[in-house]
Amino acid sequence: VQLVESGGGSVQAGGSLRLSCAASGYTYSSNCMAWFRQAPGQAREAVASLYTGGGELYYAASVKGRFTISIDNAQNTVWLHMNSLKPVDTAMYYCTARLGRPVRWYSPREYAYWGQGTQVTVS
Repeated sequence: VQLVESGGGSVQAGGSLRLSCAASGYTYSSNCMAWFRQAPGQAREAVASLYTGGGELYYAASVKGRFTISIDNAQNTVWLHMNSLKPVDTAMYYCTARLGRPVRWYSPREYAYWGQGTQVTVS
């Protein structure tokens, strides 16, 4: 399984970015895709998760209403649409995946596959 993120960059506060994660060697059926982020000196934190088996969506409280996770099965791509960005959203963003439904969607330990990350900077 290979996950490759793209779409990061620098944006002013209030702006928007769309991150994408291209997956290969992986099927979205009854599996879970998620986005995490990590700022310098801080722990990796969950941003959003989508369990395809039940269509269940989870968002961190800090991004709820501003970020949207979605999957395009035809393109084997997971998206993270980020609106109303704030400086506190600055971090390296990682795409991750696991087989089956997570018990704790917010725990990095639940996920087996990780991308290399894409940097988001909000000023």
